[in-house]
Amino acid sequence: MRYFVNGEQQRKLLLNALVLMFLAYVFLLGISNAMMYFNHMAFTPASVITYYCGNEEQFIPAKSYEGMLEVLHFHLFAMGMLAVTLTHLMLMTEFSTSLKIWLSSLTFFSALADELAGWFVRFVHPFFAYFKIGAFLTLEFSLFALTLIVAWSLFRARVHILRKSDE
Repeated sequence: MRYFVNGEQQRKLLLNALVLMFLAYVFLLGISNAMMYFNHMAFTPASVITYYCGNEEQFIPAKSYEGMLEVLHFHLFAMGMLAVTLTHLMLMTEFSTSLKIWLSSLTFFSALADELAGWFVRFVHPFFAYFKIGAFLTLEFSLFALTLIVAWSLFRARVHILRKSDE
């Protein structure tokens, strides 16, 4: 009863609504990330190699060091903040600690791998195109899984609160 009288339920509803709106943005980020990927490349190593290393026959220039550095600079910060925010939200769920550790590690590793894979393709060896494809898919999967886990936990907690208020 105290929970309803002092307004805690209302504050929790507002916080849940803000988290759900954030998750909607993350979901849209995942979609736009996939759209950008497929606008430039496909799930073939040849398309990844062409995107990063260029193709003289098709008049596609290789990615420049400076251009890649500008993208990396922004993405390292943005992906780090996204990963820490999503994993922090997941830590507040009732899932097992081992799942939390596994998915948090996977998210941070895949975000970093996705950012560095293009560099490896461009400046180390084109064979890293396979790594780029795998890193992209793993990042998309981990972000989607985190989004679902947090959203599911919010809905589950809300159903639990509604059931308690009916009693």
